[in-house]
Amino acid sequence: MDAQQATDTLEIQHLLTEYCRAVDTRDWDRYRRVFTDDAVIDYRSSPFGIVGTVDEVIAWLEPGLSSLTMTMHYVMNLDIAVDGDSATVIAQFYNPMQIPGFDELSTCGGYYHHTMTRTADGWRSTGMREEIVWFVNSPVG
Repeated sequence: MDAQQATDTLEIQHLLTEYCRAVDTRDWDRYRRVFTDDAVIDYRSSPFGIVGTVDEVIAWLEPGLSSLTMTMHYVMNLDIAVDGDSATVIAQFYNPMQIPGFDELSTCGGYYHHTMTRTADGWRSTGMREEIVWFVNSPVG
């Protein structure tokens, strides 16, 4: 790995951390900075999920996440392939959450699939697809 590849990898890792912090803290300005203005985000594998623009997805996420007393996102095992100013990223995630009315934590895991581009402001996601592989104590049974 050369110096540019190492730098790109670290910047993309940081962007994924920004995504997790934005969702868990409900910081929608921070969430917007993860994505390009024309990004398409696909949460259809989530219970009641949608696909849409950044603003459409925030309008869907905000009321649902605000009802949860706790969420934490762990992103790991990153598979990053950089090709010039573009990248594809597959990242595993583990997400514990406390759903109101549930005595036990709910947890889910799966993959985030990103397409990314290098911008004047650094790497940004042009599209993300969440792929939930498993869900324990799901709100939909």
